[in-house]
Amino acid sequence: MGIFTSIELNTMEDLFVTQIEDLYDAEKRIVEALPKMVEGATSQELRQALNQHLDQTRNHVIRLEQVFAGLGRDAKGETCEAMKGLLKEGEEMLDAKGDPEVKDAALIAAAQRVEHYEISGYGTARTLAEHLNLNQAASLLQATLDEEKEADEKLTEIAESEVNLRATQ
Repeated sequence: MGIFTSIELNTMEDLFVTQIEDLYDAEKRIVEALPKMVEGATSQELRQALNQHLDQTRNHVIRLEQVFAGLGRDAKGETCEAMKGLLKEGEEMLDAKGDPEVKDAALIAAAQRVEHYEISGYGTARTLAEHLNLNQAASLLQATLDEEKEADEKLTEIAESEVNLRATQ
């Protein structure tokens, strides 16, 4: 939602559309950012998890396009300032100097912030879809929500079982 634009929210569908526009922009930004994170990670398990999530994220974009189509709308994003900020912080971790093991831990922290934003956004959008009886949209959004939660859990597992341990040695 841009600083100089004014959205108009008269119906719950208006609200729903603003939410999926935000998510659409966020997901497209993540598709661009994840390859850089993969390249910057030194942990093979972290690289694999980020690559897997890149594939999922491409599917998240497709699912959102299906949600737009179900509403009879063209898919479009509204600038997601929050995601821009979260990804900028991730880039700072990539550009940081220092111990590669600690940088991997920092990448996980940055990636989990992104996941938590998405979990919140998809949970909200799914609930709105349910309220509006948009069952197909709710199902698509739930599938993505489940994958975002799994990605977050995988990052926690990698941090706790490998990356954080190596970073503290």
